[in-house]
Amino acid sequence: MHLFEKKCKPCEGGVTKLNPLEINSFNLHLKQPWLIVDDLKISREFHFKGYLQTIIFVNKVAEIAESEGHHPVMHVFFNKVQIEIWTHAILGLSENDFILAAKIDEMFSHE
Repeated sequence: MHLFEKKCKPCEGGVTKLNPLEINSFNLHLKQPWLIVDDLKISREFHFKGYLQTIIFVNKVAEIAESEGHHPVMHVFFNKVQIEIWTHAILGLSENDFILAAKIDEMFSHE
């Protein structure tokens, strides 16, 4: 099963953070590897032709995040969006982060 086919599981803490080997393994399963930041979060920039396309993308990411119950931090600029994902309850990375990244990648690849 591909990561984008999975569903995020509710996390209120008590889940073990992924270790660096697990993080790298999950990252290899994404369409395009995301930047790993201090083994605590993943980040990726998405570029667009203009502001309207940027906002359409942000709204689609918001819909995915709501349906998964897992919300990224998005930095919105005129023609790019930087997304950071981590599991806030554990202050680190979990499988949910890579599931959400995979769903975002899948949506973006069909734009």
